[in-house]
Amino acid sequence: MASDAARAHLVYGEWLRREGRRQDARKQLRTAHELLSDMGAEAFAARAARELRATGEHPRKRTAQPTDVLTAHELHIARLVATGATSREVGAQLFLSPRTIEAHLRNIFRKLGITSRQQLRKMQLP
Repeated sequence: MASDAARAHLVYGEWLRREGRRQDARKQLRTAHELLSDMGAEAFAARAARELRATGEHPRKRTAQPTDVLTAHELHIARLVATGATSREVGAQLFLSPRTIEAHLRNIFRKLGITSRQQLRKMQLP
């Protein structure tokens, strides 16, 4: 039932936008985007996001896990550091300088909203 309601918001929002009623459409499309993202209907959520962008609004990205914001390289470094490896050890394994590893760690910490390696160890990394 919830998926039907979410899709109804989407279709109604699309119709409103095509009728030139952008403000009204935004409310419907925001609701549709939120509901569809929450239930994991990514294709429909992407459709709602496209429609929202067409009205001039930029939808917020929703992620299932905090680590989804990391690049593949940052995730790899985070996994190695989470095992207890030092920056020097990680750098040697990846053929990077310890200083480069530290720069990546600063980005990782900022993206994940953490401040220490201990917090990184406690996170569930995929």
